[in-house]
Amino acid sequence: MATDYAFRSMTTADLPLIRQWLARPHVREWWGDPSEQYELVSGDLDEPAMDQFIVSAGSNDFGYLQCYDLTAWNSGFGEHPRGTRGIDLFIGEPDMIERGHGSALIRAFADERLRNGAPRIVTDPDPANSRAVRAYEKAGFEKAGMVDTPDGPALLMVRNA
Repeated sequence: MATDYAFRSMTTADLPLIRQWLARPHVREWWGDPSEQYELVSGDLDEPAMDQFIVSAGSNDFGYLQCYDLTAWNSGFGEHPRGTRGIDLFIGEPDMIERGHGSALIRAFADERLRNGAPRIVTDPDPANSRAVRAYEKAGFEKAGMVDTPDGPALLMVRNA
């Protein structure tokens, strides 16, 4: 897919869109209660260990991506090189899912972070979320095993520089 993706820093002006996306059935299925997730996402705007982005193709905003330092809240991921970053994301616009955008935007974002010095990128999709697991694999991530998270068991996936 030859689409160019833009990752712009999320601001408070994006919160209504985030609230809307979190309520959509295809996002709610894997992210959970929209109100609870909205509180977490909006609360992370001031979190120094978390960078949040709105993903767009052309001038169309269609997704959310968060990129974070591995800290105490995800210590269950095990040992990783200093500077490793974790990512989570969702595509909010239903007409953008199942069209190859997930794996392509993940690859574009991970490539940029790895080029700029991150030694490793990790993520932890629900192992039952085959669409997400497949997208991460297509973006060059490898399955590293199961981990326990506050949200339950997850599949740790890793992409190295």
